[in-house]
Amino acid sequence: MSSLRLLVLDGDGIGPEVNAQALRVLREVGAHAGMSIEAEHAAFGGASLDAYGLPVTEATIALAKASDAVLLGAVGGPKWDDVAPHLRAERGLLRLRSELGVFANLRPAKFSAAIEAASPLRPERARGADFVIVRELCGGIYFGEPRAIETVNGERRGYNTMVYTESEIVRVARVAFETARLRSKRLTSVDKANVLEVSRLWREVVTDLHKREYSDITLDHQYVDSYAMKMVANPRDADVVVTGNLFGDILSDLAAALSGSLGMLPSASLGEGPGLYEPVHGSAPDIAGQAKANPLGAILSSALLLEHTVKRPDLAKIVNDAVQGALDAGLRTGDIAWGDAGTRRVNTVEMGDAVVANIRSSFGSKETRA
Repeated sequence: MSSLRLLVLDGDGIGPEVNAQALRVLREVGAHAGMSIEAEHAAFGGASLDAYGLPVTEATIALAKASDAVLLGAVGGPKWDDVAPHLRAERGLLRLRSELGVFANLRPAKFSAAIEAASPLRPERARGADFVIVRELCGGIYFGEPRAIETVNGERRGYNTMVYTESEIVRVARVAFETARLRSKRLTSVDKANVLEVSRLWREVVTDLHKREYSDITLDHQYVDSYAMKMVANPRDADVVVTGNLFGDILSDLAAALSGSLGMLPSASLGEGPGLYEPVHGSAPDIAGQAKANPLGAILSSALLLEHTVKRPDLAKIVNDAVQGALDAGLRTGDIAWGDAGTRRVNTVEMGDAVVANIRSSFGSKETRA
């Protein structure tokens, strides 16, 4: 890929700050690898609601569909908590995912010895842990109908519907099996089949697909509640995990315990259309505009973009190594600064500076061709 058409949706809160560093990294890599970056910006989430009265506009959807990839910041905040449900910033995010058809969300979590002091897990339990959660992203309870809050017999009741079709399960399970083939050929499917009919279907479909196409992969099934405990108690046992939208949302945030901060976790949403790349953390309006945000989740998301959209895992490795180099050098944003010896607290831009400098150094010592 000699050029990359990128839509940048900064979102709200710290979104613009961390996205700016991720875009710097992509431009730096592109300059060395002979790849031009054509970036267009559009309002999204609360910023779009303020400007246009909608969390995402038809024009933004069209721009996203015409791009090679979307770089996304977090959305939402207390400013927009009281708007109508269909206008909430999060509804715009759900619509963007649905319109792009990005049904498989990859959320890698890896323990870094450099910041083990930031992790609430004991190093001897977490050291060496490295896993990927594959979360179904366009179905389940977040999209199911009917859904409502209504008054019945004088009192309010709310309900949502968790629903999956066989084809929805097959397509995300296939992504998970293929991911497992590239790693240690182990896949754990997480559900709640002991009480939920939709989970029983999930388990049956994943099992059938395993028998038909992926018998070379070791598959096991776990209930979400017990697996959450196992993930924290012994994260080194996890490798590739596939699960539905709701359970994946919860488990992938739980995985932040491994890294020590949500600010360290990237994600890639893949499927039928352009890939959507975003850090896992929220908009953190309490620190917005103060250069306190950790940009590494966004920068690592740009590495996933290089791997999955640009199809250059070698370039992704350069970015990942540059991030690790900054951590190994003792640089820490506030969320991962725990006073361990030999560290220095830096702001958002300074952390980005360090990663960019490491990328330049890497290209100076080895030739990488586009």
